Amino acid sequence: MRNNEKDKVQENNDLIIGRNAVLEAINNGRTIDTLFVAKGERSGSVSSILRACKDKGVVIKEVDIKKLDFMCFNANHQGVAAKCAVKEYSSVDDIFALAEERGEAPFIIICDELEDPHNLGAIIRTAEVAGAHGVIIPKRRSVSLSFAVGKTSAGAIEYVPVARVGNLAAEIENLKERGVWIYGADMNGENWCSVDYSGPCALVVGSEGKGIGRLIKEKCDFLVTLPMKGKITSLNASVAAGVLMMEISRQRSNIKAK
Repeated sequence: MRNNEKDKVQENNDLIIGRNAVLEAINNGRTIDTLFVAKGERSGSVSSILRACKDKGVVIKEVDIKKLDFMCFNANHQGVAAKCAVKEYSSVDDIFALAEERGEAPFIIICDELEDPHNLGAIIRTAEVAGAHGVIIPKRRSVSLSFAVGKTSAGAIEYVPVARVGNLAAEIENLKERGVWIYGADMNGENWCSVDYSGPCALVVGSEGKGIGRLIKEKCDFLVTLPMKGKITSLNASVAAGVLMMEISRQRSNIKAK
């Protein structure tokens, strides 16, 4: 097997293939991120699998049979494959509970439609080092807790709660009601070093291509930017998030020192 093929297999270690295997995973309480079903396939146990996934709020995607063949490396998938999370999702309340347990103001990272698993893994890793209490991701149009995310996090996924929410905009409103200030990373914001992050805060990081969505940006209390001095006008999402997280961590450490 060539190296690039090995990489693809590793990226799909979180993929369960075949009707019986998927049904057993569901019945045994595995956390299913996404169910992939061949378009129009409803025969046999597929209907039962669909019902079970709907009851659990699993994202269901109908895909072309050729795409499913490709995803499963032409294994006998029987029209069904399930993508599983490498770790159980937490709740937003779990994130607040961790902050309370540490006796600290909440420090949360929000990822708005991040698509690259390596970026999410790197953000989780930096969040752990920076002392963040958790990460929030949307249920749809976002990378999930896949094998690649877990691997890139270098073990941090075991220590950082990751909550998955159905409506990110509504959740941001809930955070604000709980006293959290929302800071969005954006090209048109204030200079990152001139902003006070010392209170309860949530840092919003946008997608790799589009940045923070319009609605989410409107929900932010502050927009912050990293000045660019070179010819390239933006940083990788996880790199930008890392710089901002460490500044937030620095300010919070100074408060403790006083």
